[in-house]
Amino acid sequence: MKTDLEIAREAKMLPIDAIAEKAGFLPGETEHYGRYKAKISNDAFTRLADRPDGKLVLVTAVNPTPAGEGKTTTTIGLGDAIASLGENIMIAIREPSLGPVFGVKGGAAGGGYSQVIPMEDINLHFTGDIHAITAANNLLCAMVDNHLFQGNVLGIDPERVVFPRALDMNDRALRSVTLGVGGGKNGVEHHGAFLITAASEIMAILCLAEDMADLKRRLGRIICAYTYEGKPVTASDLKADGAMAALLREAMQPNLVQTLAQTPTLVHGGPFANIAHGCNTVRATKLALKAADIVITEAGFGADLGAEKFFDIKCRTAGLKPSAVVLVVTARALKYNGGVAKEDLKTENVAALKAGLPNLAAHVENLKKYGIPVVAAINRFYADTEAELAAIFEECDRLGVPCALSDAFARGGEGTVDLAKAVLNVLGSGEGFRPLYSLDLSLTEKLEALACNFYGADGIEVSEKAAGEIAVLEGLGFGKLPVCVAKTQYSLSDDPTKLCRPSGFKLHVNTVRVSAGAGFVVAETGSILTMPGLPKVPAAEGITTAEDGTVDGLF
Repeated sequence: MKTDLEIAREAKMLPIDAIAEKAGFLPGETEHYGRYKAKISNDAFTRLADRPDGKLVLVTAVNPTPAGEGKTTTTIGLGDAIASLGENIMIAIREPSLGPVFGVKGGAAGGGYSQVIPMEDINLHFTGDIHAITAANNLLCAMVDNHLFQGNVLGIDPERVVFPRALDMNDRALRSVTLGVGGGKNGVEHHGAFLITAASEIMAILCLAEDMADLKRRLGRIICAYTYEGKPVTASDLKADGAMAALLREAMQPNLVQTLAQTPTLVHGGPFANIAHGCNTVRATKLALKAADIVITEAGFGADLGAEKFFDIKCRTAGLKPSAVVLVVTARALKYNGGVAKEDLKTENVAALKAGLPNLAAHVENLKKYGIPVVAAINRFYADTEAELAAIFEECDRLGVPCALSDAFARGGEGTVDLAKAVLNVLGSGEGFRPLYSLDLSLTEKLEALACNFYGADGIEVSEKAAGEIAVLEGLGFGKLPVCVAKTQYSLSDDPTKLCRPSGFKLHVNTVRVSAGAGFVVAETGSILTMPGLPKVPAAEGITTAEDGTVDGLF
């Protein structure tokens, strides 16, 4: 059986100019990063501004196993299949973070015969966007600490510096650090932290900004600290926003690549859905909608994370109106939610799969609340049995949702044609998109709406610390923002051990903070971490580089 990397290397790639032409971009609208990657310039946005938008399709999933359920693989296969049916299609997905690449999940360029290429480049640094975000993030941190050292004219309380440093790597040792140790020439000693770049507010800002002017405005609004009197100190107060925007000017341009089937694909932005809003950039999505008649995009983890934030944050912020949502379901995810240990998921267990079906039902019911049609995609794995697949089809029929098998991993777009036809069949139907909650609700009411109407909780438990933070934020005028719940991806609850469709629980809100530049309030729940750690045997141990520079071991 060939590895993802071997399949990617055997592919015939078209020069990026040919892909750009296929996508409808003009020669002067691309900036090359080698032969097979390019950034799309502002000229394309200007030229296409008056073109009607295409139809937007989101791909999401049920609650996943630790290895993931193949949303990106399904997204790419679906795009290739729709292209094979003669439609003007474009795919818009996120950039991989180095954390998962070297950790457990591996890369995020799809898999098998449903990939975006060049696979090695996309998974390793790509065009440098994430590093630019890291640099902009840490520039602001350096300017905060420099202000403290140089006299602290603004009166920043060192114990209320709230903007953490970032690193695009899983490194648990950096979750809590002491900065300026010893004081004096080392600066002012105070507590600090690192988070993974995917969780940085700069990442969220880049992904939600409409253009450079909007980017700079959002950067300037970042609250990086509070004074001794409790007044917010922003990046604009420190005069850091201009330099940060300069670091991000090229990162703002969407990246164009191709699938194995040479379908044009924009890969841009990379927030995680369990600790951020989990969607690719607004700029890439809007550009794709102007250039193509149908756009396929994806949002991270299960529908309780990525899809909810896509609808309630990204679509609301950017004025997007999705036309359909594809819910990826796998036999192994249902068995996992039915109580099967991950090492036993390759063994047939129809009883456990049926025990996990309420998880599928919960996600279908939740997605229907947004007023757009839902299609279920059974992403087939080689160990799936006919009896297991039949049980999923039967449940989808009971739930009243179209369902199709996706064999994108093994057969690419050819194995996803039935799914493509099912999606095309529902475009334009539905009641019309609507968010789950009103922005006029208080922050607590929004959290209750999500907990009770989406996760299935009986209510919320807000810690004394979080209650105080909510009061402060609402007092500062941030009460009308949407909420971004940071929680485990493995459960509808905030407890990763409560699988399937838990009931009789409360959502535990531990701390609340504002991402004023991104335009949402983050509520951290359960034991969520914004800086992941590496597993006992990280994927990095299997990655090697030959003398000629060839990389092996990526997956």
